[in-house]
Amino acid sequence: MTLARLKYLSLGVLVFQTTSLVLTMRYSRTLQADGPRYLASSAVVLAELLKILTCICLVCKEHSFSVRALSSVLRQEIIHKPVETLKLAIPSGIYTLQNNLLYVALSNLDAATYQVTYQLKILTTALFSVSMLSRKLGLYQWLSLIILMAGVALVQWPTDPSVSPVKQQVTTGSPFVGLVAVLVACCSSGFAGVYFEKILKETKQSVWVRNIQLGLFGLVFGLLGMLVYDGESVKEHGMLQGYNSITWAVVSLQALGGLVIAAVIKYADNILKGFATSLSIILSTLISYFWLQDFEPTSIFFMGAVLVIVATFLYGYENKPASNPSRA
Repeated sequence: MTLARLKYLSLGVLVFQTTSLVLTMRYSRTLQADGPRYLASSAVVLAELLKILTCICLVCKEHSFSVRALSSVLRQEIIHKPVETLKLAIPSGIYTLQNNLLYVALSNLDAATYQVTYQLKILTTALFSVSMLSRKLGLYQWLSLIILMAGVALVQWPTDPSVSPVKQQVTTGSPFVGLVAVLVACCSSGFAGVYFEKILKETKQSVWVRNIQLGLFGLVFGLLGMLVYDGESVKEHGMLQGYNSITWAVVSLQALGGLVIAAVIKYADNILKGFATSLSIILSTLISYFWLQDFEPTSIFFMGAVLVIVATFLYGYENKPASNPSRA
């Protein structure tokens, strides 16, 4: 498969994964269930486990499906390098917190509002990149961050509290709690992403091995969180209480997320990634309105969403110098 096809395939999968995860997670958290609702903490644990197994399969594929080679790589890179492995504990713990916060956010916000507001992670990632990696942002990037904040502010602008009967039935929880969860998730996403990037640049380990290390810590942190906050419920109804096909779809899509991002970083550029993000926002808004019926777009929301999409494109824009005709 050519590089161009891999580029567009990875972006297509990113659009599908991002949009599907947001919508199925929102649907699963607002669906009226007969028994106990599934535990978000257990879903996070199972997603980490699935991600670990997938990465192990990918490492095995890199070594011609040799179990002996796989065992040797895992021993050398994880067990025999404890310091390098322990470096992943910090971003892993933050990612685990972030994954739990996304369930909180989508239990309280409609998919469209969540999807647009969550783009603030571009701002937090940029600020952490400047402070931790000494990265310099160009004029277009600073301008995009200002436009991004303006767009998110418009999306979160208070609207008429009167809603349709359909929306009243679907909407649950507190929009304020959802907003706080998204903002904390954006901060954690920015810090963990930049920290992980810094580690990747300092070592030459396979990205799949790094994801196995992240997943192992994430599994431990996730289990601890589940036992602390939902231990009684797990003891009474089991870890898989309330699970159905939609829940398993959410778990699979969440496990797929980190792997898709890794593929996009490898094969695509920032412009196309911005296009994929923008398309995901548009699809989430349309499906949230027509299918979930928990969202009623306003002119202010529309203006804010357009600004966020513009900011996403502008942040990935690179002002490249004109080519020299004599070297064509």
